[in-house]
Amino acid sequence: MSDLLPNLLQAAPSTTPVRPAVSDPLREAAIELEASFLAEMLKSAGLGEASEGFGGGAGEEQFSSFLIREQATQIARSGGIGLAESLYHALKETQDE
Repeated sequence: MSDLLPNLLQAAPSTTPVRPAVSDPLREAAIELEASFLAEMLKSAGLGEASEGFGGGAGEEQFSSFLIREQATQIARSGGIGLAESLYHALKETQDE
């Protein structure tokens, strides 16, 4: 049994996101902008609204915006809808001029 554990750990996929070694402030700004856009879209779609039967009460209503924002940030960081990449290239072109 103890022989299986190293093999399982070795075969497990990495959960760390792939990120460039050097953080580019322009790319980070583009990702944050896409995350803000996605958060608004998720709110408009009704994500985070309290359920009728077994809702979390006032706490769920108060903290749902934080959950939506974090979900939108993770979507944007994992590639999102491509808005951040388009914004980054457009901003990079204007910065190079």
